[in-house]
Amino acid sequence: MNTASQDGAPQDGKLTFDQCWDLLAASVVGRLALIVDGRPEIFPVNFVIEHRSIVFRTAGGTKLWQSSKETHAAFEIDGYDADSQEAWSVVAHGTTTLVDSTTEQAAADALGLEPWEPGDKFHYVRLSLQVLTGRRFRVAAPHIWSTRLEDQRRASFE
Repeated sequence: MNTASQDGAPQDGKLTFDQCWDLLAASVVGRLALIVDGRPEIFPVNFVIEHRSIVFRTAGGTKLWQSSKETHAAFEIDGYDADSQEAWSVVAHGTTTLVDSTTEQAAADALGLEPWEPGDKFHYVRLSLQVLTGRRFRVAAPHIWSTRLEDQRRASFE
């Protein structure tokens, strides 16, 4: 039997499909994972959700070259709430395609998609999702005297 907590998340920590989408929609930065030359590579990207897919802009280079192959990719976001002392993670798996339509590009831009990093980011990439999963978990209390000062968990104890 799988019971739900007050926020609707199952007590086993798994997030529902809709909860995963809500977290994706509320986020602006994630990590794109692609296989490049037989090895996994991770690229931070800012993104928007458009037509139930992830869209980001990029310049020419490895990320564009690999994405243009319409290949499998993974995408991950995560977060931590110091008030509830809970962390969460959402992972999406899908296929990348280039967005060549100026209408589709304009739709993504209308949602606030603009490059964070300086430089020309004229290429748009869409990650069409096939699998979307997530989990939420309570974070262990930090060891106040030995935990790094930058550790977000400390905020709830200070």
